[in-house]
Amino acid sequence: MKKAATLQEALPYLKRFAGEVFVVKYGGHAMGDETLSKAFARNIVLLKQVGIHPVIVHGGGPQIGAMLDRLKIQSEFVDGLRVTDRATVDIVEMVLSGSINKQIVTAIQQEGGMAIGLSGKDGGLIQARKLNRSRRDPDSNIERILDLGFVGEPRTINPDIFNAIDLDSVIPVIAPIGVGKNGETFNINADSAAGAIASALSAAKLIMLTDVAGVLDKDKKLVQVLTPRDVLVLRGQGVITGGMIPKIETCLDAIRNGVGSATILDGRIPNVVLLETFTEHGVGTMIRRDDAVEDEE
Repeated sequence: MKKAATLQEALPYLKRFAGEVFVVKYGGHAMGDETLSKAFARNIVLLKQVGIHPVIVHGGGPQIGAMLDRLKIQSEFVDGLRVTDRATVDIVEMVLSGSINKQIVTAIQQEGGMAIGLSGKDGGLIQARKLNRSRRDPDSNIERILDLGFVGEPRTINPDIFNAIDLDSVIPVIAPIGVGKNGETFNINADSAAGAIASALSAAKLIMLTDVAGVLDKDKKLVQVLTPRDVLVLRGQGVITGGMIPKIETCLDAIRNGVGSATILDGRIPNVVLLETFTEHGVGTMIRRDDAVEDEE
């Protein structure tokens, strides 16, 4: 009876999302745990079987760090971004586009899906530019430009490659490596890459797997739905801080650019992608346009 009830609850969402594109940012603890990795691959294949078109964009920070340590290459972080010199960017590309990407492709195929691994350089998928950041000195109040090396941000996304590989049958797995106008290789934050790709594809959902439950209010309770107006309020209250700010900004940019909704999920929960997609209340924190919430009300 419980299984029947679950299927009945899922039916409206199966109908609503058939034929739609979901862009899933895959990273954090979910990538490093064998059981969670297997469950993730199975979730993605199930989405494909019911007519949804998942597109995976993955990170790989810990794996990059481990390889740099093995090769005795030192790296540093500035505001959560790895400073990427010429030697480091070669390692980043090797790890992201090579071992990690193919592990995810293999996991999906072992669950019965057809996956193709891509780099953002393939087909000019992610045209990138150097990411510029600045930091204000608290004593002198002078703003200093930070040089992060070959750290980039998406400039444009070429969606034609998705037509070429046929999303009806193939699950793309994308490493967030971009190419500059002069052929440079750029290391791109996976959240930013996923948001840009979701916008280019007018995805129904942007799903971001993290190592937190979602956005918590001042009482440490999960906020299930946010609008841009709500985000302004919570930032003013100091509730949204630190590493959650760029994730929220990515989600807001996506919905401004036509993505149906963006959800921040706890990737440590088994089958979290299915729970978010096919249950009435979902899990995590969903960011939606103000007018979308008003229409439901």
